Amino acid sequence: MKIKWLCTALVAVSTLNLHAQTGKITWDKTDYQGKPWVKNVSRPNEISEGLQYRHLSIWASHGRYYDSKKGTWKWQRPILFGTTEDLYTQTIVLPYLIPMLENAGAIVFTPRERDWQKNEVIVDNDSKYNGYKEESLKKKWENTSVPGFAQHYGSYSDGENPFIAGTARQVKSRKRKSKLSSVVYQPTIPESGRYAVYVSYQTQKKSVDDAEYIVFHKGQETHFHVNQRMGGGTWVYLGTFDFDKGNSINNSVVLTNHSTHKGIVTADAVRFGGGMGNIVRGTSVSGLPRFLEGARYYTQWAGAPRNVVSTSNGSNDYNDDINSRSLMTNWLAGGSSYLPHVKDGKIVPIELSLAVHSDAGVKSDGSLVGTLGICTTQQGNSTLGDGLSRQASKTLAQQLVANAKKDIEKSLNISWQTRSVWDRNYSETRLPAVPSAILETLSHQNFPDIKLGQDPNFKFTLARSIYKTILKYEADMHHTRYVVQPLAPNSFKIEYISAKKIRLQWKATSDVSEPTAIPTSYNVYTSIGNSGFDNGVNVRDSYYDIELEPGMVYNFKITACNRGGESFPTETLSAFQRNGAKQTILIINGFHRLSSPAVINKNLEQGFDIEADPG
Repeated sequence: MKIKWLCTALVAVSTLNLHAQTGKITWDKTDYQGKPWVKNVSRPNEISEGLQYRHLSIWASHGRYYDSKKGTWKWQRPILFGTTEDLYTQTIVLPYLIPMLENAGAIVFTPRERDWQKNEVIVDNDSKYNGYKEESLKKKWENTSVPGFAQHYGSYSDGENPFIAGTARQVKSRKRKSKLSSVVYQPTIPESGRYAVYVSYQTQKKSVDDAEYIVFHKGQETHFHVNQRMGGGTWVYLGTFDFDKGNSINNSVVLTNHSTHKGIVTADAVRFGGGMGNIVRGTSVSGLPRFLEGARYYTQWAGAPRNVVSTSNGSNDYNDDINSRSLMTNWLAGGSSYLPHVKDGKIVPIELSLAVHSDAGVKSDGSLVGTLGICTTQQGNSTLGDGLSRQASKTLAQQLVANAKKDIEKSLNISWQTRSVWDRNYSETRLPAVPSAILETLSHQNFPDIKLGQDPNFKFTLARSIYKTILKYEADMHHTRYVVQPLAPNSFKIEYISAKKIRLQWKATSDVSEPTAIPTSYNVYTSIGNSGFDNGVNVRDSYYDIELEPGMVYNFKITACNRGGESFPTETLSAFQRNGAKQTILIINGFHRLSSPAVINKNLEQGFDIEADPG
């Protein structure tokens, strides 16, 4: 009997190993060669060895959800040390990780609302209110043959899909830049601030891959090309911009029918701002901004079908929230070069998904719990994508953990703990049809972990490690070269070199851990008076001279660039010149501390004193 049992066990182990090893280990010849979903054509620097044309699905864990058994909205994880995992991981993903990936050229989808703006304004052709205006010249606008978005005021019931409630518009494209037809989306912004801009449209057989959108923000304009051959019928993120309060053409979005191709341009709603949660569960909405909610509610607002939003058919929002993230990724990617056999998808070539979590666990000796990676190779479909081995997910998880330790220790000069890589059955790594991983960044329950984790320097370092891992992983998967984007310049200063001319000067910041992260140029961004920042000018030198117009405040910020992308910006410095001035005033920024909230670490008390110092 012992011999028979041993043979059975060996057969089972062999079967599991074969499950993980089935398929190719890299994408090999599978690659997306078309135009990206969204491209900022106003970007002044070119990216050739970064994440350009790579489409990724990245999300922060958990979020507010409705507990149907208790009849209440609640956090998915407990409140500890002034936060909860539902909030904490967003402070890594949204201000650091996603911008780093986008600065490398990636197009990033996230199934939770990314905008912290609580206001939301939607301009749509089906709205009875002002703000939507069509102009038909050589080509005439008309309704599409399929439903589009329509907004009704108030809340939305479970299962209600706003993207099949209205109509959308279409027009034939025009190659010439004259006599263009257009749509102007001019919102009434309730208060000045930063607003994410999302567009929507319908994907048709003759849709163009370079629909021209122009975002006017505080008088500046930024141009985008959107590939309407993919991603129709959902919210498509363009960027986040500064807008003034009120109604003005200087704060608007314009869509034209200009294209390099003969085809169709479609138009539907444009959304400004993240907004408040509006999905009713039980008898109420969450009462919180949408970005604090789980993905289950955003996916409904984004037009995903019912079998993506709620596999439980409304009975278990907790499970739905976990599952909807991966299912919406698959829905968007279905029919693309990476998921060619998935029907009824949106043809967006998403090729990787990553869930960023924090974990529980306590060390009684005051040591660190540290970082854990999770993948799934033994459950789910035997292969990913168009025949990729599930082992590709394990490779990603292993690299994320190993690089987190290396980068944290080298950058912060501390000893960081890593645990292992679990190969277990988790929804967020079983359901995605592309390589996936969960990164448990640290323990939010263990004070030594979260004491470091609440430091912005730590968050930046960890996010940069994740970005670099994805960059190198994608290069390996496609057998291409990579260059790591530089760090932000340092020692930025302004000085007068003549009565009306100033010189901006800065220094490159070296990254001793990355030999490729060397700046080869810099972007200089300028804002004059009350206008927003322009799209920047790319320069080779580490200085820039500009003549000032008297009586106007000039604001400047600098980024470093190379073939791998663009750094975060420096702090903003300002200059002002007045006719007849007899002296120069120099303002020195004496603030240099960047830290967590004030730490309390006593024998009987541990935590943060946010009232004393919020950090």
